[in-house]
Amino acid sequence: MKVDAVIFDMDGTLFQTDRILEISLEDAFERLRISELWEGETPIEKYRQIMGVPLPKVWEILLPIHTDEVRESVNEHFLERLVTNIQLGKGALYPHVKQAITHLKQQQLKLFIASNGLPSYLEAIVSHYRLDRWVDGVFSIEEIDSLHKSDLVHMICERYGVQSGAIVGDRISDIIAAKDNGLLAIGCRFDFSQEQELLQADVIIDDLLELKTLFPVGDVTDTSPDCE
Repeated sequence: MKVDAVIFDMDGTLFQTDRILEISLEDAFERLRISELWEGETPIEKYRQIMGVPLPKVWEILLPIHTDEVRESVNEHFLERLVTNIQLGKGALYPHVKQAITHLKQQQLKLFIASNGLPSYLEAIVSHYRLDRWVDGVFSIEEIDSLHKSDLVHMICERYGVQSGAIVGDRISDIIAAKDNGLLAIGCRFDFSQEQELLQADVIIDDLLELKTLFPVGDVTDTSPDCE
């Protein structure tokens, strides 16, 4: 498979979000309970089902009868807890992330991250794990007015001249973004993935090391000018 760029999702693809998701979400809803704005258990399972959508949409679903002001307050607190837990080392990359992206980078591929996560959250992960050693750019859905990942990927492709890239992600939004932009859709059968969504991908992987097989040394698009 010849490509000139690989675009990665972050949550559930590179970063094991579940390591910090539950404790951060629990903290956010405990704050609501203390303020008598929520009764009952934290809707962790419901959040798992909608992983991959932008956070503003998350709170509309999890807090359907609450005001925008409450949702914004919860969002800010949740984000703060996520960033703090990342900085405390409570999260983790998926196995073989560094081996896989090192392999791709050695082939002079452009590597990007396109995520529904907010900029400060993404920056915390990239900084803590020093992903900027390999990644050419990190992009948040907040950079696109439509909040559609397809449009975010289109922006990346236009800006960097991507002609034959691949998207690696775990949810349907990643697969649709690949299809909408004429890219290869690689679905990751990881924590938040859903089998019926993965079936729409061009390729399904169970470990990021499989990218070394999909993109072996020398099997990339040569974007250098022809020699005279």
